[in-house]
Amino acid sequence: MPSTRTPARFYSPLAIGAPEPLRQLPVRLERMIHFVPPHNAKIRARLAETIASVDVLLGNLEDAIPAEDKEAARRGFIEMAQQHDFGTTGLWVRINALNSPWALDDIIEIVSAVGSKLDVMMLPKVEGPWDIHYLDQLLAQLEAKHQIDRPILIHAILETAEGVSNVEEIAAASPRMHGMSLGPADLAASRGMKTTRVGGGHPDYGVLADAGSGGPRGFFQQDLWHYTVARMVDACVRNGIKPFYGPFGDFSDDAACESQFRNAFIMGCVGAWSLHPKQIAIAKRVFSPDPNEVAFAKRILEAMPDGTGAVMIDGKMQDDATWKQAKVIVDLARLVAAKDPGLASAYGI
Repeated sequence: MPSTRTPARFYSPLAIGAPEPLRQLPVRLERMIHFVPPHNAKIRARLAETIASVDVLLGNLEDAIPAEDKEAARRGFIEMAQQHDFGTTGLWVRINALNSPWALDDIIEIVSAVGSKLDVMMLPKVEGPWDIHYLDQLLAQLEAKHQIDRPILIHAILETAEGVSNVEEIAAASPRMHGMSLGPADLAASRGMKTTRVGGGHPDYGVLADAGSGGPRGFFQQDLWHYTVARMVDACVRNGIKPFYGPFGDFSDDAACESQFRNAFIMGCVGAWSLHPKQIAIAKRVFSPDPNEVAFAKRILEAMPDGTGAVMIDGKMQDDATWKQAKVIVDLARLVAAKDPGLASAYGI
């Protein structure tokens, strides 16, 4: 028996009256997913300013929300969604895990109240495609019931060993899939990793230089998350969805946060989570292409208008493979320029 729908039925709505699933993701700038606790009235009071400064605003209902505040956070998210115009800023919510006492009410109440404004529902602790299938069907039923005319997308958090082992099947589970984020803290616990850090490196994880040189042996710290990020990026890109780095929990170490974000960016991630307001600027800096790279990429595209053949630019050969790389950079620069006038000028776009 097949584990997913056949190609002929993959894009069929899962409920009568539900909107047609998307065949291609909307073009959106999503350099950072900025988390806010919706039950905090002081933070909700500053939302208009925050909405204007971020690419995605996410109401967090799961981790970091105490059990006694779960329902208040849900009500707070509905209130903030109803009260604000988000414009080009994405509106997301992270619901509680499907095995929690709050998940079903999260889904039903939020979709019924503000489903027409919600872009993405983030699903934590995804173990396999079955979790996506459950939420996919339920969202379709609610969209049909409440006459929502565009599908709410699903973003999976990769934060268990079983989820990592099923990453390909999760990425291909539904046309509703928006992307995936790495959840390093819960993943570390699931794997039994010996770290309590939320993202980033560990001073004891590295390689030692060869012996025999006669001097002190150098130690080179390595990236704990390289393997998992690479698997996630491959699964997402193969299925036409977006990979993201998740949280960086040490708010006192901006340099380490930027380094982790940049590693993820270079490996193919399109954005990261921002848990503190100062991480917004870090994500913008990292996930916006460098003006010099944009200028060189534009030269490649101009020299190879149809993307074929090979040319020499500044003594370096450029061919169809580098043309594709250049197009990725220029396309991203155009999205950034539409949001950020300062960078638009720097990019010449």
